[in-house]
Amino acid sequence: MASLHDPHTKPLRTTRRTALGLLLGAPLLSACSGVQQSLSDQFGQQQPAAGPAQQPAAVGNGRVKVGLVLPLSAPGNAGLAAQSMKNAAEMALAEFRNPDVQLLIKDDAGNPTGAQTATQQALDEGAEIILGPLFAQSVPAAAQAARARGVSVIAFSTDSSVAGRGVFLLSFLPESDVNRIIGYAGSIGKRSYAALLPENAYGAVVEAAFKQITSQKGGRIVAFEKYGADRAGPARTIAASLASADALLLADDGDALAAVADALGAAGADLKRVQLLGTGLWDNPRVFATQALQGGLFAAPDPSGFRAFSGRYRARYGQDPVRTATLAYDGVALVAALARTQGPQRFSAETLTNPSGFAGIDGLFRFRADGTNERGLAVMKVASGGAQAVAGPPKSFGA
Repeated sequence: MASLHDPHTKPLRTTRRTALGLLLGAPLLSACSGVQQSLSDQFGQQQPAAGPAQQPAAVGNGRVKVGLVLPLSAPGNAGLAAQSMKNAAEMALAEFRNPDVQLLIKDDAGNPTGAQTATQQALDEGAEIILGPLFAQSVPAAAQAARARGVSVIAFSTDSSVAGRGVFLLSFLPESDVNRIIGYAGSIGKRSYAALLPENAYGAVVEAAFKQITSQKGGRIVAFEKYGADRAGPARTIAASLASADALLLADDGDALAAVADALGAAGADLKRVQLLGTGLWDNPRVFATQALQGGLFAAPDPSGFRAFSGRYRARYGQDPVRTATLAYDGVALVAALARTQGPQRFSAETLTNPSGFAGIDGLFRFRADGTNERGLAVMKVASGGAQAVAGPPKSFGA
């Protein structure tokens, strides 16, 4: 079985530099003598900057050119997130020792036309791979331009439908959350499941993954409901069926999840007698403060990686990163590592879909052949002081 060490286990803790980086999986290590040693030495001590620099068109002077497509000029939170991700990408390049990479930073303005233009510009300037875009609607436009040149795209969208030939998603996909939490629930003896999910795109993805993994694990679904603006009716239906369930999956976040818990309570559901299960959306202070959700379990990346990353980011830029900033960091670290170790096939589909995967800020991840990803996630428990780990992420991926 292919193995890859989790970034928080001893083999990757031999030096602080190693923990900052991204290591290749066992098959690539065995094929490339000295890769592990070279990667463990690639990260030096970073020097905090006084503040964020002005946006350049390119960063670094390496021979391997990499396009980074982000909605930098998009209004509101989109533009703020893009700036944070750009900072993280530049931080990865700064922390990687002597990278042979030049980042070509392009603004797609948060729309498909901009994404196609930005990607085309990066390709015309010699980009061998594209990181981004962030938004699902922009990914196909970027992919069309990249496919015409035979160039792979590693996008940051959470919409699995935009993954495909030559388009890989480096993002937090709800499918991974559901697979991990239902798999864990089965391992502690849960067999009968109920689910109450939002009637939206996220809920639809969770529903498909939930039904598939429950069947694969030999569980049974005793009640399933979806809700829109009216939570009371579906909550009553679920409450009436909970006597035959030993676990209840809820997949919403913050105030919405608290409102779902309130609706279930009002419908007479005894949430203490079933194991509540959730997705990464539960990683929210509002959830931790909700009494009815205490003791609930959810899947999420091991938080220690993001805490360490955030500390370094604050030291460099004087502000907190957005949660998705680690995606840009890991994307740059990945291409820098592959550029150093994998020769002409560094960004081929075969290299990117190495079944042992890679270890990044948020733990293990690997790209599937269909362009989606699988992540090695921890299982966390809701507590009033925040999330508490009850099961760590896997140390390696199975076959």
